[in-house]
Amino acid sequence: MVVPSSFAAGVGDPPPIPAARLRPADAPVRPLLLWVRTGAAQVRLDGGPVLRLESGEGAWIPADGWTERAVTTAPGTVAFPLWPHAGIGAWGPSEPTRFDVPHGWQDWLIQLFNLQVTPFNGSGYSPEAIEALLRRPGSRPPAPVAAGRNPGPEGLAPPAMPRAPGARAVAEELTRDPALDLTVEQWAARVLCSARTLRRDFLADTGLTFEQWRLLCRLGAAVEFLAAGYDVDQVAARVGFASRNGLTRAFKGRFGLTPHEFGRKLSARPGARGLTQRAAAARQTDDLIRMVRRTDTPAPPDMLPAASTPSHTNDIHVLSWVYRGSGYLDIGDRRYERERGVATWIPAEVEHVTGLRENSVSLPLGNASTADLQLTEPLQVRFSPAWDDCLMSCSISARSGLRPDDHDPRHVLDLFAEQVAAQRALSVPMPTDPRARAVAMECLRRIGEPGGTHDVDAGAEVHRAFRDETGMTLGRWRYAARMRIARDLLAGGAPPSAVARRTGYAHLPTFSAAFSRFHGLSPRDYQQREFERDQ
Repeated sequence: MVVPSSFAAGVGDPPPIPAARLRPADAPVRPLLLWVRTGAAQVRLDGGPVLRLESGEGAWIPADGWTERAVTTAPGTVAFPLWPHAGIGAWGPSEPTRFDVPHGWQDWLIQLFNLQVTPFNGSGYSPEAIEALLRRPGSRPPAPVAAGRNPGPEGLAPPAMPRAPGARAVAEELTRDPALDLTVEQWAARVLCSARTLRRDFLADTGLTFEQWRLLCRLGAAVEFLAAGYDVDQVAARVGFASRNGLTRAFKGRFGLTPHEFGRKLSARPGARGLTQRAAAARQTDDLIRMVRRTDTPAPPDMLPAASTPSHTNDIHVLSWVYRGSGYLDIGDRRYERERGVATWIPAEVEHVTGLRENSVSLPLGNASTADLQLTEPLQVRFSPAWDDCLMSCSISARSGLRPDDHDPRHVLDLFAEQVAAQRALSVPMPTDPRARAVAMECLRRIGEPGGTHDVDAGAEVHRAFRDETGMTLGRWRYAARMRIARDLLAGGAPPSAVARRTGYAHLPTFSAAFSRFHGLSPRDYQQREFERDQ
């Protein structure tokens, strides 16, 4: 069943974008590529130059020799920090480099940021084909797998993630970038614990020493890069081996065949080759580095490919916004369409798949805990193009260290609620008196709370303004607002039970009776009539 967005075009003006900064302590130990979409930024290097960037400019900062990097942006600026893997950085310029970003590359860079901070994947290699290649005499047994994680092909099951906070932070960073070559002592200093504690936590939680865990992580990444067509020397550099021989010994010891043999067998199997998320990001970063190095203006990349996530659940609510093109959210047998400008809250603890069609781009705007937001099914709202820069700024603040000093993760909740209230206001007559309008907006914001609209304080003057300016008492106006919003949701395909909850009714029969009194039809009859009109 297709459930389209049921909200009108976005209204209201976006708030101003504050200045932001990225402190050295918040930056990964990887090369940095900073691209300014609009506004101005500067990168200050410890003991080196200050790079000042304007709209449409980027800067490449290698990791070696420039680990202390502080980024600041002016108010109104949208700047994307991109973190190529440490091994990939070996192909980039060895000195800080400023470059121009051609217009045709800009949406591609935004999608590259999305791929780095979300579980979106490209076309995907065939796990079955790789499993068949690796399943042979002499292969080692699969590594331990953390409870609840989906294993990959035999021998490629991701190693169990440690539970201790410091060890888990190290494991997550190495999963993102296995080429990072810090010692245990250096990792321990980054997560504020001792080297002894870090080693103990890895062994206790995973059954593997730190070195064993890191080796399995690197070998898993090596398989992905080999499957994507990289040669053995490139793969060795990208996953943290000092030489081709080192990778070959470890790979054969684990899988029973050399990387070269694996690549040759894989290329002989039609359909086996493709791109995992990590390999797709590597390919895109290679293209990006070629753009940085060239003095002429290279052609923009090919069409942005379709992408999707694996079926998964989140332990928090996630807000995802479609900046370009269209996508979808699948939950069970229901499909929620995601059009240009639509932001969708994806509920926690619900198994789902999100997808993007060709030439489409989405960005995560933020998260909310189950304590902060009561949500059991998707909730959507549409933002106008005037909000693009503001929402990109929200995404960057939520998923990178580049954020305002007073950044509040809950800010995105307020933005979403305000936009929902503003769009709901299009369904009902609104008073013009400032105090009465403020009461009306608060009622609209709280309309999904059972009885919540009745808790809004209103004095005699407000009640008089409602009667004079809308022709309804405040109580009747609340009722009309709930029923008209319910009508719009039903017309959009939402089931009556969901509409009842979204408009503040705890029980479906109570909602159905109220809807029938107002519209002269039951919710199901109204929805059936609208469906027949569309045929």
